[in-house]
Amino acid sequence: MIRRFYGRLPGGPVVQALCTVVVLAVLATGGWFGYGLVFPEDDPSCAAGVERRGPEQECTGVTDGSYPFSADLAGISGKIKQQNDWVDGQIAGKPDERTFVSIAVILPMAPAQQAEQHKTLTQVQGVYLAQYHANHDEHGKQPLIKLLLANPGRSHAHHRAVADQLKEMTRGEERLRAVVGFDVSTGITREAITYLTKDLGIPLVGGPITADDFGNSAAAPDRFPGLVRVVPTTTGEARAIAQLNEGAEPEEGLIVEDIRGDDDYVSALKQAFVPLVQGSRRASEQYRAPDDYHKEGDTARQFQSMVTAICTSPAKNLYFAGRPVQLRQFINELGDRGCSQKNYTVYSGSGASTLVNDKALDWGALRSGITVEYAAVAHPDAWRGANAPASGGSVEDYGDFEKLAVTEGRMRRADLIDSRAITMYDAALTAITSIRGTDSAHPTLRQVADGWLRLHGELGKVKGAGGWICLDNYGNAYNKAVAVVKLDETVAGRVRFLRLGWPEGKPSDKDCTAPR
Repeated sequence: MIRRFYGRLPGGPVVQALCTVVVLAVLATGGWFGYGLVFPEDDPSCAAGVERRGPEQECTGVTDGSYPFSADLAGISGKIKQQNDWVDGQIAGKPDERTFVSIAVILPMAPAQQAEQHKTLTQVQGVYLAQYHANHDEHGKQPLIKLLLANPGRSHAHHRAVADQLKEMTRGEERLRAVVGFDVSTGITREAITYLTKDLGIPLVGGPITADDFGNSAAAPDRFPGLVRVVPTTTGEARAIAQLNEGAEPEEGLIVEDIRGDDDYVSALKQAFVPLVQGSRRASEQYRAPDDYHKEGDTARQFQSMVTAICTSPAKNLYFAGRPVQLRQFINELGDRGCSQKNYTVYSGSGASTLVNDKALDWGALRSGITVEYAAVAHPDAWRGANAPASGGSVEDYGDFEKLAVTEGRMRRADLIDSRAITMYDAALTAITSIRGTDSAHPTLRQVADGWLRLHGELGKVKGAGGWICLDNYGNAYNKAVAVVKLDETVAGRVRFLRLGWPEGKPSDKDCTAPR
C-alpha cells in the first residue's frame, strides 16, 4: 500500500522519506487509539457501581445482580437480578398500590480459597431465599424487597468506599434500608461494622459473627448503633459444648490456642474454653497463624511438634481456639500422631463449619480415633422429627425454609449442612421483618433500627429456620439455639447432628423475652 502511495508522490527521496514518517505516525496513532478503545489502560470500572481497587485490582462495589463477582456467583446473581426486575414490573404504573425498598448483603464476594467460595455462595443463596420468600410467600405484604450485592474485597480492605456507596443508596432511588452480612469476627470487620453503623447510621443485621464483643451490651449500649445479631455468642457456643461434656475431668482437657492478635472470634473462644479446664495444672498449647489466616503458612509444622507434646500429656479433650485452615491442619497432624493408641476429641466453635467443604481435610484422621465436634449456629436435622423441642424454634419453620431452598434455590441437603445458608436467611428475614413492621411504605433508617426493639415476645419474635430469634434490648439474640455437631467419620463430607444446646441451659418459652 505504501509503495503505491509513493508512486503518486512528486519529488525525490527526501520528500518520500518525510511522507513515510507521517504515514507511520498516523497508522501508529490510529492503532493505539483503537487499542485504547478495546483495552482501556486506566479504566477502573468493572461494571456499573463496581470498580477495581487495591494492588490486586479486585472488582469491589455494589450491584443489583447484573455483575457476578465470581463464576461461582453467576447463577445466583442472575436469580437476584431476575427477582429485582420482577419487583420493578410489579411497581410499574402502580405507585399508589405497591412500593419497594432494598436490602444489601455485604461479604467478600470473590475469596481465593475453595472452601470460602462455597461458603460465600451458600450465604448469598440464603439471603436470596429470604428475598424470594418475602416477595412471594407473605400474602402481598409491602414493601416489596430488592436485593443488592456489596463486595468490600477479600480482606474487607475497601469497606469504607463500599459503605459510602451504600450510604448514597439510602438517599437514592434504590431506597436502601438495611444491610445484612459480615461473617468473621476480626479487627477489620469490627472497623467496617463501626463505620457502617456508627458513622453512617445504616441498620445492620450481622451474619455468623459470634465474638462476644461484636455486639452491644449494658456496658456499651452504643458500640455499634443499629446492629443486630441473630446467632449465639461464642460464649453461648462454649456453654453448649460444656453441656455436652459435663463431668469431664479438667486434667483431661487442653486448650490449643492461636496467639495471633486482633481476632475477636479466637479471643472469645479462648476465654470461653477456660472454665472447661479450670483446675488443670497444664498450660495451653500455643501456635501463631499467619496474619492472613486463610493461608497455610508454617502452622502444619508447628502442629507436628505440638502433637508430640499432646501425646505425652493426660489430655483427651482438646479445645481448639483458632480459625478453620489451622483447625484442618491440626486435625491432619493429629491423625498422623505417634500415639495412635490414644483417642482424642477436638472441640471448636462455629467457624469450623467450613471444614466439611475443605478438600484438604484428611477424613482418614477421623477413622483413627479422632472425633471432631463443634457448635454450629444451625443444622438441617436440628428441627426435624419428633425429637425436636416444643419451643425455641419449630419443625414447620425449618421445613418451610428447606422446601424453598430445594424448589427455588435448587439447593441440595449437602448445601445446608454448613449452616451458612440458614443463618443468612434468618438474618435477612430479621431485617425484612423490622422493615415491614414499621407500618410505613417508606420507613426511615431510624424506624428500621427502632424496629429491632419489637422483635421479641410471643408475637414479635422472628421464626427463623435455625430457631427463634428473640432480640434483647441491645440487639442480641437471647438464648439462641446452638446445634452441636460432629464430622462424620463414616462418610467424607457429612456432618452428624448430636443435640441442641442452649446458652441458658434450656429452650426459651413461647414468650421468648430476655430477663430484666
